[in-house]
Amino acid sequence: MSGAWASWERRENEVAGGAGSALLLPGGMCRARQYDDLMAEPALAGVRLVAVTLPGHGGTPAPHDTSVENYARLAAECAAELGCDVVVGHSIGANIALEMAGSGAFAGPVVLLAPCFSREDEAVFLRALDRLAGVLGHLPYSAMLKLVGGMAKQSPLPPDRIASLIADLRRNDPRAMRRAIHDYLRYLDRHGTVAPRLCQTGVPAWVVHGESGDGGMTDAERRTLKACPQVTVVTIPGPSFFTPNEEPALVAELVVEALAKSR
Repeated sequence: MSGAWASWERRENEVAGGAGSALLLPGGMCRARQYDDLMAEPALAGVRLVAVTLPGHGGTPAPHDTSVENYARLAAECAAELGCDVVVGHSIGANIALEMAGSGAFAGPVVLLAPCFSREDEAVFLRALDRLAGVLGHLPYSAMLKLVGGMAKQSPLPPDRIASLIADLRRNDPRAMRRAIHDYLRYLDRHGTVAPRLCQTGVPAWVVHGESGDGGMTDAERRTLKACPQVTVVTIPGPSFFTPNEEPALVAELVVEALAKSR
């Protein structure tokens, strides 16, 4: 292991990987253990799964460059050195997986859980925090961390699982959050919408969204994605907040499909 990613926090299952391997990128400000529920799915018993904590998220030291492009480059190096066939990403992790494919750094299938394709898709409160931070610095993010418990409790997950996810979110450094989220929104602004970028990659991709709760999708973006023969759009009925945790069986099924495509 020679890349900068080698020092990242990782969680792996004890499988040789005879049925393939997948790199798992958590949602923004979450840690690798967000994927514990997915790793426990029987459908993935023969699949090697490696979840990583992106630097600067979950209280880990932030890199100098927190752009989506840099995260995608580092994650692609990680996937290559670990021999991963598929990349799964949630939220910001999904956008990083999309950029891995869009930049050509990763050519395998991608499973994108609750990505945002444009600034318009992202939650209003997150866009507001970014604007406030331009005046107040990291203070809006400090306040957000104190309120995150109430926000996360909208999820239907059991209280102990919610508590675990909240604990990881509260470990974040507000200054690192401000930088990472600002750079993420700037990435979306540079492209206007990254839906065409996903289509142009030509790689098999699954886009999973809840009807509400997570990142949205404009009607134009949905039409763009549905016109791409290699992209499958999956809509979860009702609200969705932590897709890998709330819908692990569904995500496992999609990972199996993606591994089949990778062969």
